[in-house]
Amino acid sequence: MASAREMRLRIKSVKNISQVTRALETVSASKVRKAINAVTATRSYATKAWQVLRHVAEQPGRDSLHPLLAQRKSVKNTLVVVVTGDRGLAGAYNSNVIRFVSHRFDPLTGSGQHSNPVPVKYIAVGRKGRDLLVRRGKNVIADFSNLPAAPTFSDVSAIGHLAVEEFKNGLADEVYLVYTDFVNMGRQIATVKKILPLELEGEGLVENFEHKSAGPTAAYEYEPDMRVILDEIIPRFTALQVYQAILESQASEHAARMIAMRNATDNAKELVSALQLAYNKVRQQGITNDILDIVGGAEALSAK
Repeated sequence: MASAREMRLRIKSVKNISQVTRALETVSASKVRKAINAVTATRSYATKAWQVLRHVAEQPGRDSLHPLLAQRKSVKNTLVVVVTGDRGLAGAYNSNVIRFVSHRFDPLTGSGQHSNPVPVKYIAVGRKGRDLLVRRGKNVIADFSNLPAAPTFSDVSAIGHLAVEEFKNGLADEVYLVYTDFVNMGRQIATVKKILPLELEGEGLVENFEHKSAGPTAAYEYEPDMRVILDEIIPRFTALQVYQAILESQASEHAARMIAMRNATDNAKELVSALQLAYNKVRQQGITNDILDIVGGAEALSAK
């Protein structure tokens, strides 16, 4: 059993760690509120942009309207944009995203997207995701780390621009976006979304940006013409999806870190209580042994 001095030092160390985790919990609680406000502020714009884009893309001859709307006959290359955090101490937040990516796109360990495995390359957003992908031997073609705490659209537009260029140049036949969808403070879900070519039905943007309604469909007039609008709105809206995903992921990361630090603080308090009880027992045992030594010595002296 450890000595009383060693147990005192351990109790002090655990208390110091609990102070750090409590401070990190407070910081994350402040950041998650700001991140939620940022997510909420962009949803109205994303919804309206999606309504316009869907109206344009639902026109007859979708494949001939714009290269970014055309479905490729055969998929030979897949590009995945993976959004994680730059820091740890967020529980299983980062590892869950990478595990989800491996399950969906790794032909050896996961279910994959196609019956015939195709090469997959990655754009890593966040240092933790980049490190985990490189460690697993994945083909990471670009890395966007150390984004601002409150990124603007211009800060992340290069990510969407790169994805669009890869698709337009034929270097990728489909582009997926993997991020963590913020549901509430206690629930964050790893999500995959196909962003190129654009999906208009099923699991895609309808569920994320707009709730279907039974009301009349809005009518739009486009000036100067539809092709000019498509050239502007599709790349911009692709970048907007990436921006929205980053905001969702940041809110999820701060929420996960706040919960992880709260759990760490509670565990530290329980450990301190257990150590304090063990320390009291050791201290009491030491006092008892000292008393027994004194009594034994006194009896020995009186016996003489």
